[in-house]
Formats: sequence, C-alpha cells, structure tokens
Amino acid sequence: MGHHRGRTDSVIQGKDCMSHEDTALDQRLFEHYDRYQEPALFHRRFKHAELQPLIDAHRAAGVLDVREAGRSFEGRSISLLSAGRGPVRVFFWSQMHGDEPTATMALFDIFRFLESRNDGFDDFRASLFENLTLYFLPMLNPDGAQRYQRVTAQEIDMNRDALALQTPEARLLRGLVEELDPDFGFNLHDQNPRYTAGRSPKLATISFLATAYDFESSLNEVRYRAMQVIGCMNEKLQQYIPNQVGRFSDEHEPRAFGDQIQKRGTSLILVESGGFPGDPEKQFIRKLNFVALLQALGEISSATYTRITRGDYEAIPYNERFAFDLLVRHVRMAAGDQSYSIDIGIDRTEVNTPDARDFYFESVIGEIGDLHTKYGIQELDAENLVYTPGVLYPHRITSPEMLSDPDVITFFKAGYTFFRVTGEVARAIESGSIKTAVHWLREGDPLPEASPAVGNSATFLLKEGEMLRYAVVNGFVYDLT
Repeated sequence: MGHHRGRTDSVIQGKDCMSHEDTALDQRLFEHYDRYQEPALFHRRFKHAELQPLIDAHRAAGVLDVREAGRSFEGRSISLLSAGRGPVRVFFWSQMHGDEPTATMALFDIFRFLESRNDGFDDFRASLFENLTLYFLPMLNPDGAQRYQRVTAQEIDMNRDALALQTPEARLLRGLVEELDPDFGFNLHDQNPRYTAGRSPKLATISFLATAYDFESSLNEVRYRAMQVIGCMNEKLQQYIPNQVGRFSDEHEPRAFGDQIQKRGTSLILVESGGFPGDPEKQFIRKLNFVALLQALGEISSATYTRITRGDYEAIPYNERFAFDLLVRHVRMAAGDQSYSIDIGIDRTEVNTPDARDFYFESVIGEIGDLHTKYGIQELDAENLVYTPGVLYPHRITSPEMLSDPDVITFFKAGYTFFRVTGEVARAIESGSIKTAVHWLREGDPLPEASPAVGNSATFLLKEGEMLRYAVVNGFVYDLT
C-alpha cells in the first residue's frame, strides 16, 4: 500500500485551478453537453439489460477497454471499462445503491465524450489519456437496480459491507481496489433530494465528502488531496448551482467503502446527487455530474487542485435536513371554541410499480407546528385559511377511466378527496398504467385520520369562510378558485 504515491506527485505542474483555460473548459463542457448525452438513458429507472448493448457498443468502438469484472448475487455481469496510459490511476464506481442512478447516466455520457474526436476537446482528451489511467465500474449493484432499491438482492447495504464482505458485489469492489491500486477514487451516489446546503432554502443539488479513515477524523496527505479536488469541483459548480453545494459530516463509518478505501491510501471523493427543483428525473443533475467529473479529471491530470486549502473545503456548508416537498404555512386549526395556527411539512415518497420502472406517490405529514426555520421546495401560505378534512366519495370507482377524467378537480371542489377503488383499478394504478390525482383507497383500507399528525395522510382541504380555496391531495396542491 502506498508505493504508488509518487505517481501523483510526478504530474504536479503548479497551475492555478482557476486558470483561464480551466474556466473555459467547464463552460465549454456545460455548453456542449448535449453532444455527449447518452440518448438511450432518459429516465432514472433503467435496468442492467439496457446498459449491456451500450457497453458492447463501447467495446466495439475500441477507445475503452471493456472486461467483465464479476457477477452479482443473481448472476448479472458487472463490467469494468478503462482508458488511458498515464501514471496516475483514477477509479470511478457508481450505483452501489440500486436506486441511485444519476452518476451512472453521467458515466455513459463521459464514455461518449472520451470516444469523440474533432470537437474542440482533443487536446484535453489527449492530456487525460497521457497523464491518467481511468477505470469505470458503472452499476455495481444491478440486482438492486432491477428492483430500484438501495440494497442488494441479499437485502444488504453494500456500502456497509466493506469489512464483512458478505455480498459478491462488495468482494468484487474490494478486489478491484487491491488490483488497480488507484491514486484517486470517486464513489458516486444519490442522496435525499430534500437536503439543503446549510441552514438555507437552497437544496443541496450536489454534495461531497472526503471520507474520514478513523474516528478522530484525522487528516493525512491522502485525505487532503481528496479535499483539494472537491474544493476545485465546488468552485466550478458554483457557476451553475450557486449556494447549492453541500458537504457531509465526516463522522467515520468503518463498515463503509469510502472510509476503508481512504484508509488504504486512495484519495477518496464521495459525490452525492441530491435534488433540483423541476428536475424529477435528475437530467440537469446528470449534466452537472458530467461537467464536474471531467473537470476533476482535468485538475488531477495537471495537479491544479494543489492550490486549494483545507479552509476552501470546510467552507462548503454541511448538508442539513431543512426542506419538505411541500410546506403549508399558517394553517388555522379550529377545535371547538379554540383556534390556533400551525405549519404542515409534507414529504412525498415514491412507491415502485411491480416492475420498478415507474412509481406513484404516497405522501405523509412529516412535521407540524412552528416550522419557520424550515423550507418547502414548494410552499403555500394558508394565512386565514382553515384546515378541513376531506370527504370520502360515496361511490366505488370501478374503472380506471373514472380517475383519468381531466375534470377530476370538480370532485375536490365538492369536498371529495378520498376515493375507494376496486382491485382492478388499484392494480392499474400500482402498475403505472394510469396516473391519478386523487387519494385512492383499496377495498377495506380505513379512511385516513381526519386530524393533522406526523405520519398521517397529506390530504386535506383549506377553507376561507364557507368557500373551499385549496385541496391538498396526497401531498400536491390544487387551487380550487
């Protein structure tokens, strides 16, 4: 361990990471991204089978070397792609959690970039291939991706299996780290899209961490290099998502791969893709990954990251949980002869369809009370509006067409927010074959509680006098005026 540290030092040229050339690079990558975006990946819930033809095409193109690195618990192949001949080794792996696919899409965009020619980036690619050897392991957890779930087919969180090595995927990653002996590692994830960058309304769209290798959060040369690369990536990202970059707490987790790989001697950079308003499929965040990761390779290739200080890294605000999907402020509650005001914070949770290619929402109240220190990705000021429970529609819904009516809002205007559906309709909703705005109940499901409470249904009405102003149905707002 550590015999290769000289490779990193050998390419240091002392350039400033804010040099004119580098600034132009990230801007040009951002501007021309559409040239390289892999068109076959256009939604988050792609599966292993959709990646294999792409990997075969990259093998045939001849720029990237491709080999099967191993197989998952259920026998799905896991491929290692590589390029370059330089002395500094850089290893990327993505989707060790099956429901965290954003960086996997970005890696396939990067593959297309590396194979391109005569597009104004030839000198940049030549420098990467000359100074670096690049390794990519996309979709490390294909069984989890098949189910769109965090854990593996064994129901084990692979990122807590770095020591026990009970999963074949963890053993594969551990073996590759030992074989490749990388100078830099990029551990690519998605995070809760409700994290904010510090105590602010700004979502943490991208977050970083130079993982700690001991409980004291000690700092050695290896970890310091990771901080420096992160500092340069943050500088560039601020142009596109100002004040929307976060940093994880460096609390040591010895079972996690990032902590163990940092300890082993690889400068480990954790990248987490969070949330961005209006980007549910994370296509803009994918673009940010593409730009930031290629920019990081440029910084490593020329060692321009060396100007960054620990202070630059620590100035990135911590990830905080200050956002709800919807925050309804100043709701009036009437209880007998008493009246008071509350805020209602609502979380929308995606529920997989059976094939995990689509989802529907089940929203719940996450917090109530004084939430003036919290924020909503969407907010509604309900000043002078009174909380009113919705009513169950008196007839069974027997066909999906009854819920696909574009005038379903007329039900809300009549005060109906809950609809009991037959098994056939429930299956149509759960399969994703129909989308509906109503809060539906299966046969036998109890009617949700009428009062707001943590964990209760996020479905209610807001009245002004006798007039209905808004319906909040399954966590979404409908203006009834």
